[in-house]
Amino acid sequence: MAENRPEKKKKVRRFYDYSLLFTVIFLTVFGLVMIYSSSSYSAQLVYGDAAYFMKRQAMIALAGFVGMILISKMDYHWYARFAVLAYIMSYVLMIAVSLFGRKVNGKRRWLAIGPISFQPTEFVKVALIVMLAAVIVQMGRNINRKKGVLTVIGLSLPIAGIVAANNLSSGIIIAGIAFVMLFVSCKKKWPFAVCVLLGIAVWELAGPLATLLENLGILQEYQLSRILVWQNPEAYPSTGGYQVLQGLYAIGSGGLFGRGLGESIQKLGFIPEAQNDMIFSIICEELGLFGAVSVILIFLFMIYRFMLIAENAPDLFGALLVVGVMAHIAIQVILNVAVVTNTIPNTGITLPFISYGGTSVLFLMIEMGMVLSVSNQIRLEK
Repeated sequence: MAENRPEKKKKVRRFYDYSLLFTVIFLTVFGLVMIYSSSSYSAQLVYGDAAYFMKRQAMIALAGFVGMILISKMDYHWYARFAVLAYIMSYVLMIAVSLFGRKVNGKRRWLAIGPISFQPTEFVKVALIVMLAAVIVQMGRNINRKKGVLTVIGLSLPIAGIVAANNLSSGIIIAGIAFVMLFVSCKKKWPFAVCVLLGIAVWELAGPLATLLENLGILQEYQLSRILVWQNPEAYPSTGGYQVLQGLYAIGSGGLFGRGLGESIQKLGFIPEAQNDMIFSIICEELGLFGAVSVILIFLFMIYRFMLIAENAPDLFGALLVVGVMAHIAIQVILNVAVVTNTIPNTGITLPFISYGGTSVLFLMIEMGMVLSVSNQIRLEK
């Protein structure tokens, strides 16, 4: 007679978004190639090593990649325990950088803690995403009420304003992250449509509004000059419009398939620090319209993976974490491409995973780890 054996418990099969993981790896490696291509000339002149910037970025990207894998294997609910602490630390770090930060181009954006120097604004983005996700989940249906919306605005705008004082582009991104997370959480969509229409109106009337605000003492003179340069860069060819015009020359000379990898002319001292904010113009020059569109399509594929993970997330907290990261990446890509093509005034913003910037790529990897940890909690049904 056969013995009755206890049935083995079926092991839960979980999803892990390898498509997103490989996309992050591809963009990071592509970024290293483009950093080397765009910075080799200036790096050789200044540091005597053509691969100086690429090596620095590669080391930080590798450390960030290891951190991303470790974070992706953690339970994302654990992040909520530190949401309030991280949010408070955001204010502490931003106040510290305003008082003691290292000045770069007249702005205090870098904070040194011992031998480590970083931009606290990148930490603020991650902290705010976690904080808003936790708060919105805790409020539940109350997020649809006026009090709930004002709570999210009250948590977001003050820190966005502090950041914007020294880094306007990051302040815009932080406000944009809150806007998208609130849009996804609320049932009523018409107030958000009104905000978008107002934004378009401000964009159309930017010149007169900027002049008025400068006369009232709200805008600084250099901020007004950026808007005037944006509207007519040809009028400032040797001052504020120089970088914009050189970037446009690079885009225009690339044609359909580009000059070829490493063959850029504009990177030879014409575009200042081409490996940073203006790297997209070098991509256009060397790889042409085909290369530029391909990069944009890869980012669109990344956004699609974010949407897929958010839609299938086990709970609202996980979904909101992914939405926050998605908003960050999407807004930053849009702003960078818009600045390079002179669609909006120059705000000094990097292209995610591709532009040179150790702090940026490190915290982007942390965000990707958070998204992958949400994907890893999705159960697969047979």
